[in-house]
Amino acid sequence: MRVFRGQLITGAAMLAAALAGAPLLAETVAIRAGSVITDAAGEASGPATILVEDGKILSITPGHTVKADREIDLKGKTVLPGLIDLHTHLTGDPGGDFRKDATEPEEWGVVVGAKNARITALAGFTTVREAGSGRETAFSLRRGTAEGLIAGPRIIAAGPALSIIGGHADTNGFRPEVNALLDSGFNCTGAVECAAKVRLASQNGADIIKITATGGVLSQQGRGLEAHFTPEEMKAIADTAHSLGLKVMAHAHGARGIQQAAEAGIDTIEHGTYLDEAAAKAMQTRGVVLVPTLMALEGVSEGLGKGVYTPVVEAKIRAVTPLMASLVSRARQYGVTVAFGTDAGVYQHGRNAEELALMRKQGMSDREVLASATTVAAKVLGMDSQIGKLAPGYSADIIAVAGNPLKDVTVLEKVDFVMVRGRVIE
Repeated sequence: MRVFRGQLITGAAMLAAALAGAPLLAETVAIRAGSVITDAAGEASGPATILVEDGKILSITPGHTVKADREIDLKGKTVLPGLIDLHTHLTGDPGGDFRKDATEPEEWGVVVGAKNARITALAGFTTVREAGSGRETAFSLRRGTAEGLIAGPRIIAAGPALSIIGGHADTNGFRPEVNALLDSGFNCTGAVECAAKVRLASQNGADIIKITATGGVLSQQGRGLEAHFTPEEMKAIADTAHSLGLKVMAHAHGARGIQQAAEAGIDTIEHGTYLDEAAAKAMQTRGVVLVPTLMALEGVSEGLGKGVYTPVVEAKIRAVTPLMASLVSRARQYGVTVAFGTDAGVYQHGRNAEELALMRKQGMSDREVLASATTVAAKVLGMDSQIGKLAPGYSADIIAVAGNPLKDVTVLEKVDFVMVRGRVIE
């Protein structure tokens, strides 16, 4: 038996209603908040009630008098929209042993991902962009969290990243025959083949296309942090993705690789380590957004000198360290929009909110930092009419903290309550 709006509904009645095609009355939940921040552009209100039904926000009203089927008492907390991380790797944990690719089955990523999805949600992140995974792992997680079978955030999943042969997302470091066996099938050479791989990713269920536009710090090659794809290949990727209604995110470190990706029509630059004036101006002119992932460096730096990484990788980490300390301020100097993303999985999942203070340290205000992880990130996803704010009709992605993040964004490092799509994460 269940109670809906004060009416007792028996199992028999529920079955009869279902057979008759009549919808059951949905439960309404009242969140009694001490104060509410509906939008990073506004201010915290006084006491208010947020009414939630069927995973959506019905209303936000002053005071605590609105009636509902169930109440959640957050009268001592500030309630605000759930946070958005535009760069995560839920299906992996940090570690420098690249040989895991050859010893762990892809299915293990779903197990690891289920663990990390819950940790990420409990940290206050109700939507994440999964920026590269095995062929099916992130898609399985996406379905699991959407259907409520796995506790976790909404997942916007890329699946395997597109790479050049021998590039950052290509399997390397093994004997040639092992590299070939582990190949995920998303390497491409030439504009025609790259366009075909975008179509393949779309066919397989990708929500977004991820490419490795330059070499990577954590890959085994000691070379190649500049552009990997040709301009024609990058443009083919961007044009094909856009024709399918998909955006493109580009892992990019070197300045010329960043500039080339921006000029090709890529939507977001991930990392952006060596950003210079020419690259920044190309981004600003075309509205390309930077996702700086400062926590990635924070995480890998903690493993330096401990045998976690190979000597080749350690040398690259040390080379990029000074540049990351000014990345956000460099981008903002040229009017580049900065959105929130952390590269979780390179460091321990659940620490995502520590990125907020790192962004503030580079000149952003508390309000700007909060916006980067809510309204700005939602716009990057093309979901700004669904998430990033608290308003009637928006998804009930809601968190609560002690304190006011508009005055001190670090209060978001300890989240006391999380609701994703109307479901409380325990």
